[in-house]
Amino acid sequence: MSAVFRTRGAEETKEFGRWFGAWVEVGDVLALYGELGTGKTVLVKGLSEAVGVKENVESPTFTIVGEYKGRIPLYHMDLFRMSSVEEILRIGYEEYVYGDGVCVIEWAEKIEQLLPKRRLDIRLFHVAEDERRIEVIPRSMALPSLPEHLLQRVQG
Repeated sequence: MSAVFRTRGAEETKEFGRWFGAWVEVGDVLALYGELGTGKTVLVKGLSEAVGVKENVESPTFTIVGEYKGRIPLYHMDLFRMSSVEEILRIGYEEYVYGDGVCVIEWAEKIEQLLPKRRLDIRLFHVAEDERRIEVIPRSMALPSLPEHLLQRVQG
């Protein structure tokens, strides 16, 4: 069962990420999909705050993987510049995805065939300049209960 949400502005998208950060556990994988500027990194910033990361999380477009310490280690991958599955495997993909933390992967469509079966797919779409549609699709894992203020934003 999937859920669809709408956020208005970066702060609401960040708040949505905080909700995920409140319940993620070691071994969880969040696969993020969406065009440039849909808020993938903003969502990760909110998640990182909720898991206790003190550093400023930026998109690791050039470093490919950002590693952060919090109550759970956070591995933030940005595969935008990666051109092949072999290249992705060389950066240590499996150590991050099957490691001791939570792994968030931007541009997950580049490695669909490598993604674990147990994950959440999160698809972000532009609706308007400051509005996003976020579809969350659990893959062999359940969505946690939604807080009341987020339930009001569920679109179906």
